[in-house]
Amino acid sequence: MLIVTRCSDYLLIDISNSYAKFAFASKRRVLAATRITTGELSSGVIARFLRKRNVGKIVVSSVVPEKNSAIWKASGGKVNLLWLDWKLKLGVEIDYPKPSSIGADRLANAAAVTALYGFPAIVVDFGTAVTFDIISERRAYIGGVIAPGLEAMTNFLYRRTALLPKLSLKEPRRAIGKSTIQAMLSGAVFGYRGLVREILAQVRAEQFARKKVHVVATGGYAGLIARRLPEIDIVHRNLTLEGLRIVANLNE
Repeated sequence: MLIVTRCSDYLLIDISNSYAKFAFASKRRVLAATRITTGELSSGVIARFLRKRNVGKIVVSSVVPEKNSAIWKASGGKVNLLWLDWKLKLGVEIDYPKPSSIGADRLANAAAVTALYGFPAIVVDFGTAVTFDIISERRAYIGGVIAPGLEAMTNFLYRRTALLPKLSLKEPRRAIGKSTIQAMLSGAVFGYRGLVREILAQVRAEQFARKKVHVVATGGYAGLIARRLPEIDIVHRNLTLEGLRIVANLNE
């Protein structure tokens, strides 16, 4: 009986503070992604992925250094590892005073938005924090903005108040809430859209006045918040993973 083992060019791993995402990829496309909480990430979890397919390389974006050893252990020195950082070919220049301080996920987003949509560009990543990363008309990463994430803000209210409940975030029916939960949803979703809209307006005024700029959203709450923000052109849920694929291709 002939056993055929499936192969992929890459196993992509994006480790953020809240979640870790995995996807197999060829050089041209990213396959379906799997997400687990970062606390669940272990060498055993990664080894199970590696048993599913033969991969040429593991490509990693990590902002949680204590989880990196799990990847080293799972690879066992048998699979090439590529850790995304500013020293790699990214398809964008770095115009930033301390490039080593830029999160690997933000570099992946910059690489992806430039390759897929063009520049100048702004990436809005709705993660544990919401980050705004700016690519100039000279194809250079020039900095960004960091604000508290939507879930972090609502969880703070829940933890620091005696009577406010924990929220399941969804679109509010109206601005004026007729219950505590409705009022909190309104404040969370409409208020957060206001935060995103104002930051985008300030970035545009400062850097891109009267210029066309591509604005792309990604991350867990991108769909909820961005769907009614005309300032955002497109939502790409797996933009960071696409960036890992693109950077891996550039560094072959």
